[in-house]
Amino acid sequence: MIQIQPELKRVEELRLLLQQASYAYYVLDAPTMEDAVYDQLYRELQQLEIQYPELVSPDSPTQRVGERPATHFTSVRHNIPLYSLENAFNIDELQGWEQRWRRQVPKIDTVEYVSELKIDGSALALTYQNGILVRGATRGDGVMGEDITQNVRTIRSIPLRLNFDGLEPLEKVEVRGEAFLRLDVFKQINEERQKAGEQLFANPRNAAAGTLRQLDSRVVAKRRLDFFGYTLHIPGRDDASIANSQWEGLELLEKMGFHVNPNHKLCSSLAEVAEYYQYWDTERLNLPYMTDGVVVKLNSFKLQEQLGFTQKFPRWAVALKYAAEEAPTRVENIAVNVGRTGALTPLAEMRPVQLAGTTVSRATLHNSDRISQLDIRIGDTVIVRKAGEIIPEVVRVIKELRPPDAQPFIMPTHCPVCSQPVVRESGEAVTRCVNASCAAILKGEIEHWVSRDALDIKGVGEKLVHQLVDKGLVHSVADLYSLTTEKFCVLERMGQKSAEKLVNAIAQSKNQPWSRVLYGLGIRHVGSVNAQLLTEKFTTVEQLERAKQSDIEGVYGIGAEIAQSVYQWFRISANQTLISRLQETGLQLATTEEAKAVGDENQKLAGKTFVVTGTLPTLKRDEAKALIQKAGGKVTDSVSKKTDFLVVGEDAGSKLEKAQALGITQLTEAQLLELLQD
Repeated sequence: MIQIQPELKRVEELRLLLQQASYAYYVLDAPTMEDAVYDQLYRELQQLEIQYPELVSPDSPTQRVGERPATHFTSVRHNIPLYSLENAFNIDELQGWEQRWRRQVPKIDTVEYVSELKIDGSALALTYQNGILVRGATRGDGVMGEDITQNVRTIRSIPLRLNFDGLEPLEKVEVRGEAFLRLDVFKQINEERQKAGEQLFANPRNAAAGTLRQLDSRVVAKRRLDFFGYTLHIPGRDDASIANSQWEGLELLEKMGFHVNPNHKLCSSLAEVAEYYQYWDTERLNLPYMTDGVVVKLNSFKLQEQLGFTQKFPRWAVALKYAAEEAPTRVENIAVNVGRTGALTPLAEMRPVQLAGTTVSRATLHNSDRISQLDIRIGDTVIVRKAGEIIPEVVRVIKELRPPDAQPFIMPTHCPVCSQPVVRESGEAVTRCVNASCAAILKGEIEHWVSRDALDIKGVGEKLVHQLVDKGLVHSVADLYSLTTEKFCVLERMGQKSAEKLVNAIAQSKNQPWSRVLYGLGIRHVGSVNAQLLTEKFTTVEQLERAKQSDIEGVYGIGAEIAQSVYQWFRISANQTLISRLQETGLQLATTEEAKAVGDENQKLAGKTFVVTGTLPTLKRDEAKALIQKAGGKVTDSVSKKTDFLVVGEDAGSKLEKAQALGITQLTEAQLLELLQD
């Protein structure tokens, strides 16, 4: 120990210098050290830690990025629940909120409010033990989240060690805040994904959430997430002994080394809150990050404690949301896209306009019925918005500005790609091309086949698929397996090494299980969960081919529409030929004995009956049902004395009331997943 004492001193010195430099750069936006100097000090620290591994500590700057990807995320219970906020959408509703909380404490006269911008990102719960970051978790359902500490460490504006200089050292600190992507970083990420032929992120919020759930922290580090802290808790201590108010709590977070949004304001009245809200309604468009409203909190911690919580929300806070952003623009053309199922989708091509932080130039018009309803024409001025701030949509047409020569748009009678007649079946809103040889349908089928939830063939993106079809190298998904490096090399910007990687990736997809192959076939109405259910019942493709429609419909979770679609698909001779060709390539069209054995071992919920109600945080309801059934559990639609568990999401209705009356155990989504893992 005596021999490494000088090195220990130097390591501590280097860590302090690098932490101070990072704080100045990422939090204060006021660099104090040249990049080259930082890199030199970082390398010196890295070399010392390699030479003396016993000196490595979790708060070292070298520990921000893990070397090995995680295999999964673990569900964890929050030490302090993360409640959602009640929403208000205008000043009248804000006043209604004030009236409600005042009824709880009628003797209060003057109060202070803290107004903070509501950052559009993903909430995180951070835990510090003796000043060291020991856990970072997602919000989840507010009670249970996922442990993503390895990813949280990569966020440079989150301190690995708290700064207690001039402060009382605290044994345990809980911090809540929002991880987000700045708009310039979001734009850069999407540009890189576009070049790589990958699907673009819809908005910065989705990109941030998706980034945080990456298993490889090196990917997270490259995406440069940022973080604003907004709540401080001291478990086991009276918060008032540390800070008496939300305002003081924010100041304390800054002193501890957190990035706190600088645009918060202390307001002495609701009128001041309204002014703040109205100011940022337009000014937020000039911010380098996205915000969708204002969070209003009563400043006094004592008053917050008096008011407490409802079943869902704190009574002392409210989210005052902005209306969905809308903008006028001009329709320059109405194009028609053809999807993998042959569906013709009209698309408005518009003069580019900024909406919710992104440039919008196209919006789906869904089908001919929607076009008739809008009475939209080329040349029209329209109002567009982002539905849920994700999907651009046309809200209405400003007919007063319509050009006099504008003509009604009529859906084509022939496919715009293959020129074959299109059909619209009775009772359907969709017009379809039914030519199985249509290039657009083929491209869509191959893109679906190589997608992540299907065969997951890395490197085969949209642009490459289009080249393969346009050059006549593939005429079905089976042709992918006869591609060679020589054939790939005739494509644009394709070198020998890239071609070899693609051939290997395609070959590796032969190991994907039968359920993924079935999903990859793109049978209408068959999603990844339905494919899993079907392959558990029909363990070989021959069994499914021979099955009657009634047999398919007899699988729990498979409805009449899905059963009919699957049955009819296997009756088409071209599809039968495709199955034969896929079998010849060596793809898995049967459940292996190993997979069966694993399935038998995983019957953890055998004999238990579940009901799923409400909207779950991450799983669709049928996905939750499939997971339960896969583990041997039974899922029913109604609550009874025979029900063992009720899986509860948001907006649960009468089923929750009945379960409470019967004393049935309730599970959150996170608790269900934990039960499946145990």
